[in-house]
Amino acid sequence: MTPVRCHPAPRAQVLLNKVTAQGAVDEHAREDSASGLVTLSTPGVPAFPSASGAWSWSRSPRPRGFFPSVFRVGAGDGGGAMERVPGTAASGGGRRAAPSRLEMPRDPGHVVEQLSRSLQTLKDRLESLEHQLRANMSNAGLPGDFREVLQRRLGELERQLLRKVAELEDEKSLLHNETSAHRQKTESTLNALLQRVTELERGNSAFKSPDAFKVSLPLRTNYLYGKIKKTLPELYAFTICLWLRSSASPGIGTPFSYAVPGQANEIVLIEWGNNPIELLINDKVAQLPLFVSDGKWHHICVTWTTRDGMWEAFQDGEKLGTGENLAPWHPIKPGGVLILGQEQDTVGGRFDATQAFVGELSQFNIWDRVLRAQEIVNIANCSTNMPGNIIPWVDNNVDVFGGASKWPVETCEERLLDL
Repeated sequence: MTPVRCHPAPRAQVLLNKVTAQGAVDEHAREDSASGLVTLSTPGVPAFPSASGAWSWSRSPRPRGFFPSVFRVGAGDGGGAMERVPGTAASGGGRRAAPSRLEMPRDPGHVVEQLSRSLQTLKDRLESLEHQLRANMSNAGLPGDFREVLQRRLGELERQLLRKVAELEDEKSLLHNETSAHRQKTESTLNALLQRVTELERGNSAFKSPDAFKVSLPLRTNYLYGKIKKTLPELYAFTICLWLRSSASPGIGTPFSYAVPGQANEIVLIEWGNNPIELLINDKVAQLPLFVSDGKWHHICVTWTTRDGMWEAFQDGEKLGTGENLAPWHPIKPGGVLILGQEQDTVGGRFDATQAFVGELSQFNIWDRVLRAQEIVNIANCSTNMPGNIIPWVDNNVDVFGGASKWPVETCEERLLDL
């Protein structure tokens, strides 16, 4: 009898690596959790144990139906014995239809763990069989047809596992397509809902005119703010006016800030902590004698000119302060970002919640000149409606973010009664 050398371990290791990477599980190679055995199912070839406990394979033609033979590779005599599972012979009571499709757990982690454990057990049993065959080589040879049948069995097992891998790939592709379609549908629905909510909010506001709205910033956070879409040109003088209402303490925060590349504090109006309200130009500071944190509407105007850095501060039409040497001869740089309700540490961002404005803002206008005192009085007492020639207060020029909102504003006369 001619000795035979078997090398099943590398083949099993290749299959283990290949299938583990795909997350597949072979229905014909599975482990019994109670016995620790691996069940192998090979279609069409029944197997029978001999009286000595060795295995022989029937070479008779395959029956008309499909009769899978089920084997268990266990740690029997010599650590590599195989036994047929009772009740699975090719008889009427044991007939089992071939699986028509891959049935696998939906949990990928469970799939990989189950298959890896089964294939590792199979690899160990095949290595044990190889050691047994090597040990028997010196005593007795094996028939050539046994070697042929064993190699055929291993080849069939490999083809089965490769088919399962292909089936898993097809199912993964199908699941991916279904997931992508579901995600796109969900995103489309959410976008439509967001658009509808925006339309309802705007419709609910029912602004009587483009400037008849206010921006509400109810919380001291670093994510509620408004943004002016337009930017500033280079300026050598300006007037900024707005209506505001706040009862925040300590300090109302930052009603507005203008930042440019290289200078985050190009123009800032801020009341931080227990400090007075400050006007910053190019990071230079002037303290303003304004007092507005009483929860009532107030009309505020500040003017500035690069000539000698002259500035003025008005509250409710009355000039309360003036000064000079605030960033003299410094032109306001163009192309920056104008934010309502937050102080910028970088252009358009890095907000600090402790410096956030809490309250309501309206009628924020900017002119490229110093308005006369009478013009400011007329705006404050509602006798003149004069939009800014650089930045006018209009609905389509103001965006809100982070939970800030737009609402219809009280009329100018109603705001005056609140003073």
